[in-house]
Amino acid sequence: MRITVVGSINLDLVATAPQLPAPGETVTGATLARHPGGKGANQALAAEKLGAEASLIGRVGNDAMAGEALALMEDLGVDLAGVEVDVAAPTGVALIAVDPTGENQIVVAAGANHMVTPEQLPQRIEGALIVQLELPIETVEAAVGRATGFVCANLAPAAPVSELLLRRADLIVVNETEAAFYGDGLHRGGGRVVVTKGARGAAMYQRGVEMAWATPPAVEAVDATGAGDAFVAAITVALLEGMDPAEALRFACAAGAFAATRPGAQPSAPERDQVEALLAG
Repeated sequence: MRITVVGSINLDLVATAPQLPAPGETVTGATLARHPGGKGANQALAAEKLGAEASLIGRVGNDAMAGEALALMEDLGVDLAGVEVDVAAPTGVALIAVDPTGENQIVVAAGANHMVTPEQLPQRIEGALIVQLELPIETVEAAVGRATGFVCANLAPAAPVSELLLRRADLIVVNETEAAFYGDGLHRGGGRVVVTKGARGAAMYQRGVEMAWATPPAVEAVDATGAGDAFVAAITVALLEGMDPAEALRFACAAGAFAATRPGAQPSAPERDQVEALLAG
């Protein structure tokens, strides 16, 4: 199956600390790591590892961070022909603080991600499409409008979107906070809506009626960064493969749970056999 992801590309600078800082507080004793990230890049890499033929449309800066941000996708064979280099804006950077339980705080400097315009998109996007909201909204809306197949809209981070996008999406994925932001508007389009609830699991709805519920396997969380992106890729792959709602949710919950057991957004994305092994117990 072919999945095109239109989305963000970042380099994640991850500080693992004894605790997360309160406002105005300085926390010492952290260790620093650098990982490829960005919701779009994370989801493209995760989809590829789960068996899809993934391609990414996005933008990086003309700087050394670009190579780091793209390295894992290049190694895995994600199609990066749609990634352009911006000579004026830097590669996006996410500053991430993680505590020993895997909880995190994230600040993103979008850089070149905010330079992705509708003109960078093909006139038709064949196959399936995944979008998020770390690019300019007009670009996301244009991508959805040019899609010819299945559309998954991960409405994160929460921001106003058009009624057209909500109605066109075959699948909307949000967490509880994002679901509260959008309210009943999520359910007016007729597509499936998945609300993730962390370690408590995820529910799938259609027109506001719950279709299925699943809980993730018990794991020892190390870093939740990228777990949601692994979930988005997995639920898209599962539905495209024809899994029923409950089976698809279980598969996606297991992918997200596995991702939380390892540090980094992209390094933690699971292979297909790792998800299946976790499901098998």
